[in-house]
Amino acid sequence: MRWRGRFLGQRGDDYVNLLIGTSNAGKLAEFRAALKSLPVRLVPFTSLGTWPRIEEDGATFEENALIKARTLANFSGLLTLADDSGLEVEALNGAPGIYSARYSGEAGNDERNNEKLLAELLPVPTERRNARFVCVLALCAPGANGMGEWTVREQCEGRIALTPKGANGFGYDPLFFYPPLGKTFGELDRQAKSLVSHRGKALRKLVAFLPSLVDPIARA
Repeated sequence: MRWRGRFLGQRGDDYVNLLIGTSNAGKLAEFRAALKSLPVRLVPFTSLGTWPRIEEDGATFEENALIKARTLANFSGLLTLADDSGLEVEALNGAPGIYSARYSGEAGNDERNNEKLLAELLPVPTERRNARFVCVLALCAPGANGMGEWTVREQCEGRIALTPKGANGFGYDPLFFYPPLGKTFGELDRQAKSLVSHRGKALRKLVAFLPSLVDPIARA
């Protein structure tokens, strides 16, 4: 399937610019690996120089992912992919959930977030530490372009380990134990993690349907 570069302002090249709505280096690396087979050029939103303030005030992963993608698409004029991901722990009634990145009160501090999670679960035995990672991807085009918006949701079931293990990944990966492999996500390399993770599964769904969405518009 041929994608033409004239889509959204690009001409003469066989690729589509895809703005990525994350500043998380780990997520960006996962996006690059998953989308490498497609004729897209990933554009980190930080390369815009300036960007709008984004208030993630939605009540669900879907709402927050769409807020990010919609805001950046309309600001940049580019097709935009964003995600909202998090960890839901059954013993904590689904917390930290949509607040996963700022669970400790400081956005993006993985170490403090992990410390708080372990403290909250200190009295909880192993058999009650069930948890899931959730990922929602949102794809949006600028409103003026006449395209719509789409979301993909996936999850991965596991449990929270008693102590962190592994130095790979990011966020809660060293604490998320995946029983089928007998390891935490922090102990898996990127390729192994992508085969089973919430974001890996969501990205594979995106790769499957993205060409059918973009190609007809590129031909217009």
